[in-house]
Amino acid sequence: MKRASCLFFAIAPLATLAVFLWGPSSGSDDFRSKNKESGQSETGGTGGTADWERDKKTAESDALDERIAKLPPGLAAPDKRELALQLVSTAHGSALDWQEMYGSISDSGEGAGYCAGIAGFCSGTNDMLALVKAYTKEQPDNELASYLPALREVNGSDSHEGLDPDYPEAWADEAEKPAMRKAQDAALDRLYFKPAVRIAKIDGLGTLGQFMYFDAMLQHGPGADESGFYSIRRAAMKKADTKAAGGDEKAYLEAFLDIRRDVIKQAKRTSQRDTSRIDNAQRVFLRDGNLELKTPLTWEMYGDTFRVP
Repeated sequence: MKRASCLFFAIAPLATLAVFLWGPSSGSDDFRSKNKESGQSETGGTGGTADWERDKKTAESDALDERIAKLPPGLAAPDKRELALQLVSTAHGSALDWQEMYGSISDSGEGAGYCAGIAGFCSGTNDMLALVKAYTKEQPDNELASYLPALREVNGSDSHEGLDPDYPEAWADEAEKPAMRKAQDAALDRLYFKPAVRIAKIDGLGTLGQFMYFDAMLQHGPGADESGFYSIRRAAMKKADTKAAGGDEKAYLEAFLDIRRDVIKQAKRTSQRDTSRIDNAQRVFLRDGNLELKTPLTWEMYGDTFRVP
């Protein structure tokens, strides 16, 4: 068994720190955990040991933030983030123009209910509910606010109860507004993009590896269940060391894609088993040695060819 990844800066063990910083949360696509919305309980720390552990974790997090801030932006650079969204859009919507996805909404019959927007926020996987709640807090009179009770009820299921027949039209109308688009951007970054880039940097990965983590979080959800991102990452780390742990970056990313491909192939529904985003895009970039995801790029998705100059 390969040893677990550790920080490049010899800080606290990554496995423990990752659970603390990026603990499992619900996701928003076909493979994502279908967790009911839940509130965090507040427990009072009465013992000195608990206070010490809390302060220690806070200090480790602060030190980690400082070290990550000194690294190159990687996928977080504006042009690379744009490229990442274009790549994702070809997988989700067969088009480079990812901004067309803001108002999209459909139920593909995969068990997650309505999925919509630039991240495929789903009514059955909590992230659509979280988005609409946050948006309503900022824009109380929006067309989606009245559907919050129904979104709470269907969360964790594929039900449309309380949403049909007008919810899709309300979503599309609201998505025309800059405030709703801004809310979708913020939710995408908070739930998927920033956590993926952060942990990829901890693992010592370049821009391509950061994109692989982001795409995996979007499709599989940032959960700890057997098909979630963290389980895929953990399984890959058993096959190969991360660059941060002294391993070969390409070898680790090959292992990560192998594990992820297996997870996709084991999906219950045949329609979920397409691996084009791995076989015809990410694997191609990796074997070309394009670890920094430099352009120009050419890839195929579902038989179509896409290019970014």
